[in-house]
Amino acid sequence: MSTLATTAEEPRTAPVRPAYRVTGRRVLASEWAKLWSLRSTWITLGLGLLFLVAFGLIAATRYKSGIGSTRMDRDFAASTAVSLSLFGTNFAQLALGVLGVLVTAGEYSTGTIRSTLAAVPRRLPVLWSKAAVFGLVVLAVGTLGVFVAFRLGSGIVSGTPAAMSFSHAGVPRSLLGAGLYLALVGVFGVALGALLRSVAGGIAVLVAAWMLIPGLMSLLPGSWRNGVNPYLPSSAGQSMFALTHDSSSLSPGAGLVVFLCWTALTLGGAAYRLTRSDV
Repeated sequence: MSTLATTAEEPRTAPVRPAYRVTGRRVLASEWAKLWSLRSTWITLGLGLLFLVAFGLIAATRYKSGIGSTRMDRDFAASTAVSLSLFGTNFAQLALGVLGVLVTAGEYSTGTIRSTLAAVPRRLPVLWSKAAVFGLVVLAVGTLGVFVAFRLGSGIVSGTPAAMSFSHAGVPRSLLGAGLYLALVGVFGVALGALLRSVAGGIAVLVAAWMLIPGLMSLLPGSWRNGVNPYLPSSAGQSMFALTHDSSSLSPGAGLVVFLCWTALTLGGAAYRLTRSDV
């Protein structure tokens, strides 16, 4: 009887749970898996690559067919193989920037951000990992797209005044600068999504910064416009991959610094809100 009582009173040991540590590598791996699990990632990255190559080829073909025509626009007639091949960046930047907004703001819309931050309580590693993963993916896609567009476009305009090759001075720098620019646009979109926590709001601000505000610059007096326009995100970013520069634009290095400052400012605002306000 006493033996049975002793046996019944023995405490039951709880099952041992494995100890998991939140590390930077694991957070990066988690964000990598989440990024590629979305159908919108594949579609939008494909559209960005398509825009880069297709519009570059269209611009090169139009230039080739218009050689010698008196109706060709003077600025377009002064194009180079680089500027023609990079014509698609104006369209790809919006697609990739919008995808960056969706990467962060989409989690707030669906509520999955609560699970993410429950797994990573320190919060900031989530933001840094999202920005790093998406930025590197866009860098790879953008760089591939601009090099393919230039390779095909330079073949189309071969034998014309716009003809250039990889060996021409400034061409590799311009192509690499375009890929880096698209990557920073993607990171900027990630930061906007985290800062505003709204897909519609992030996309609206992105479109305004790249399309609306530069268009409104024409309403300012000339002295103001020349002083402000080079430091806008869109203008500073485009100077990163421009082959030639004038007094109204920044040098590639200065454009990179200005665009990095805009990106860092937006990321800093997103980090502050992430740590100071509830989700």
